[in-house]
Amino acid sequence: MATLKDILNKISAVKKTQQITRAMNMVAAAKLRGTQDRMERFNPYARKFAEVLENLSSRVDPDIHPLLVKRENVSRVELLLLTSDRGLCGSFNMNNIYLAENWIRDQKKREMDYSLTIVGKKGRDYYRKRDCRINASHVQIYGKVDISFINHMAMDFISRYINNEMDELYMIYTSFEGVSKQAPTLVKLIPIEPPKTQDNDVENPKEYLFEPGAGELLIELLPKHIGVQILNAFLQNEVSEHAARMAAMDNATRNCKEMVGDLTLIYNKARQASITSELMDIVSGAEAIKGA
Repeated sequence: MATLKDILNKISAVKKTQQITRAMNMVAAAKLRGTQDRMERFNPYARKFAEVLENLSSRVDPDIHPLLVKRENVSRVELLLLTSDRGLCGSFNMNNIYLAENWIRDQKKREMDYSLTIVGKKGRDYYRKRDCRINASHVQIYGKVDISFINHMAMDFISRYINNEMDELYMIYTSFEGVSKQAPTLVKLIPIEPPKTQDNDVENPKEYLFEPGAGELLIELLPKHIGVQILNAFLQNEVSEHAARMAAMDNATRNCKEMVGDLTLIYNKARQASITSELMDIVSGAEAIKGA
């Protein structure tokens, strides 16, 4: 049975852990507010971009640009997988990796030649130990990503697609649906599938005047559309990571509080048993003296 000192040491250690998890929860909440603000400022641009692209694509022949043409024979596919650089965020990373494993399983069934481009240390370390071809990996870039980096990544994918080095490109990231809900999401980036119009937009379609023509403008916007999707995924994934870490640290703080309560109860019972034992020894000694 643990001694009173051992129990007190455990209580002290759990309280220190509770202080750390509470501090990490506050840090994650502060980072969440800043990153969420960036995401919310970018969302109107991304929505309007998708709306204009859908309007343009409905006016022109899909064969106007290679990025719109679906290939009949698909044999080489690639996945852009977004994970985090740090842990302590619950099942955030494993949810994305689990979705990636399902995607890989499907490609094996289709007998595809697949490869990965990974963002985040957790995903890179996971697939380094497995039989997967990694074309590129990027770590410690969250918070430093700018539009030039995104454009460079997008143009690299586009050039490889046009040069027949790959036939399809997919992306997995975590979509931020709220502080308490984040959903792993799989989307196809290349070939581009124009966004679908919402029902209310069908009833009230928007008319645009284009200068130059719709075809020329669509050719200019298609590569940018891929960059917009990637940047939006980066922001969504980063916000989701902070939200998941905040929730995980909040749960850890509550668990520490419950553990301190349980250990305190055990300590009080052990202390009571110790006092009772000492009293029994005293009473026994007193009775022995009387009998003598």
